[in-house]
Amino acid sequence: MYARFGCAIIWMRLGLFVFTMNGFPQRNFHADVVKHDVYRPDWSDDSRLEYSRSLARIVVDLAPDSLKSISISTVPVGWGKSIDLDAGPIERLTTMAAWLQALEDETGRCVHVDLEPEPGCYLDRAEDVVALFDRLPESCRRHLRVCHDICHSAVMFESQRHAVDTYRSNGIAIGKIQVSSCPEIDFSSHSKEKTEALTRFIEARYLHQTVHRDDQGEHELLEDLDLALNSREKTGVWRVHFHVPIFADRLGAISTTQSAIGECLDALGDDIPPLEVETYAWDVLPKSLVSLELSEGIAREIEWLQTLIQTRERV
Repeated sequence: MYARFGCAIIWMRLGLFVFTMNGFPQRNFHADVVKHDVYRPDWSDDSRLEYSRSLARIVVDLAPDSLKSISISTVPVGWGKSIDLDAGPIERLTTMAAWLQALEDETGRCVHVDLEPEPGCYLDRAEDVVALFDRLPESCRRHLRVCHDICHSAVMFESQRHAVDTYRSNGIAIGKIQVSSCPEIDFSSHSKEKTEALTRFIEARYLHQTVHRDDQGEHELLEDLDLALNSREKTGVWRVHFHVPIFADRLGAISTTQSAIGECLDALGDDIPPLEVETYAWDVLPKSLVSLELSEGIAREIEWLQTLIQTRERV
């Protein structure tokens, strides 16, 4: 209790408060090897439901009393397209929403669980989210929402406006936006140099799904970067699920999808959900490309986003 209130005093002095929680990883997200474990257990498993309930209780306790809407992001059902929704996920998500309604009745706080589409998961495009919500009772839509991660959407070559408009036109609330960016490699020039630069992004901890778009506009998803580099010709345009600093439009020979952040803000218009800068890969970034200390890098990201928002407000 003392530690909790001691932290709260420090937060208040710094002008900080808890408004969201990352409930996507349920196991150790900083283990030496995470890879597919980040998706386990999924919404087919009772422990995912119980874990999410526990997080909701904790975040209600941590968030300021004045904050009536609080978000928890979660795994997008699970990894892969073969999950049977009728074998547990629909029932558990419905139960979660009903439980959150009871929590709101008790506390006066609306905690919503936001499914976060990610490349290679059961939900990795906006249309997948719509199809899932069409299977859920209408009563779930207050307490189940979507967490839109700009990097994840960009890796799938999904238009930011298309994603935002798809959610809104189908009555799916965007609970929060994770502001993020990923590497983009156009192999039409300097292929050898870009391949060498991209090789530096191979690392053992996280999964780095890679999507290749060919000259005909067809897409292929490979579940990790090393697999893509070892098995595919270096042609077309590649995007890699690797969260890179949002202030960087280039990392050496490699471009980034930084412009997608502005596109997303434009698509949102005046109705902007809570924003969360979501670069978790600082300690696995190639040091030859990004050499900032962690605190300095985070500060630069927040300053860059603030400037971007202020510039758009003046237009």
